[in-house]
Amino acid sequence: MRFSYRTFIFILLIALAAAIVMAVLLGAVRISPSDILHILSGRAGNSGNAAIVWGLRMPRIVLALLVGASLGAAGMVLQAVFRNPLADPYIVGISSGASLGAALILVLGLSGPVLGLDPLPLAAFIGALGAAWTVYMLSCKDGRISIYTLLLAGVAVSALISALTSFIMIMGRRDLQAIFFWIMGGFYSANWKQVLLIAPYVVAGIVLIWSYCRDLNVMLMGDEEAQHLGLDVEKTKRILLAVTSLLTAAAVSVSGIIGFVGLIVPHAARLLIGPDHRRLLWGSLLLGALVMIISDILARTLLAPSEVPVGLITAMLGAPFFIYLLYRRGR
Repeated sequence: MRFSYRTFIFILLIALAAAIVMAVLLGAVRISPSDILHILSGRAGNSGNAAIVWGLRMPRIVLALLVGASLGAAGMVLQAVFRNPLADPYIVGISSGASLGAALILVLGLSGPVLGLDPLPLAAFIGALGAAWTVYMLSCKDGRISIYTLLLAGVAVSALISALTSFIMIMGRRDLQAIFFWIMGGFYSANWKQVLLIAPYVVAGIVLIWSYCRDLNVMLMGDEEAQHLGLDVEKTKRILLAVTSLLTAAAVSVSGIIGFVGLIVPHAARLLIGPDHRRLLWGSLLLGALVMIISDILARTLLAPSEVPVGLITAMLGAPFFIYLLYRRGR
């Protein structure tokens, strides 16, 4: 079933607004809608409730929105670059690479700026870029990407990186809980500082992807056809892999590993509004934000007052969808 682009975006905006309202209302502490309105409008209200809304729930909502949009856009780019609907940052090992970089920073205890940048997203970016480049080189033969080699390389690289991360966890026992946070994925410690930390990376990544949307459309015709039309395919792939690593690193640096969002979101958006990346980008951004906010609501409320890791929720949704795609491609 296909929707018109405007109808699809309108439905997504309405659904996203409803999800944000639910995320503000729901939680371990119940706050009435009238109190929420008073707090958000700046009028007098319960000071404890105001602290919960502005200090806990709102930064968590904004952070989930940014992370979901980042992973949705990253998955869209990877599926276009590899011309493979099964590609996403989690499956091809980019998320694991970013998590390894973040774990190293936590164990080493580095907190000061490096080259004027926060070391956590910088290390996550380097790890994500290294994993992306490794998978790309392993799956590329004679200028072509093999889908089967891509999946095998992604699994192998992810397994190796996970082993290294586990070794780091053993070596840095005092930071075990902090590193475990990256492995499971979630927004337990969301705050406005984290929002301000990743927002510039997310905005920059989205702007760069938008500037390459026409090139992504050309690449749909195949590498040879795109080359004949004057596109430097390999250079474009390298740039887009770097941008994808940037978005994934920004997301992982604040949320840990949250898988399958980059798989489900672009694929669903493509089925509903078509393959034009100028439209697909905005559909993936909004749908990714929606999926992440809903997943976070479920994580906070399913076993309240305890929390379920968001990565567990997305894995439960995404893994069956991945198996279904493999089954369809196998047929």
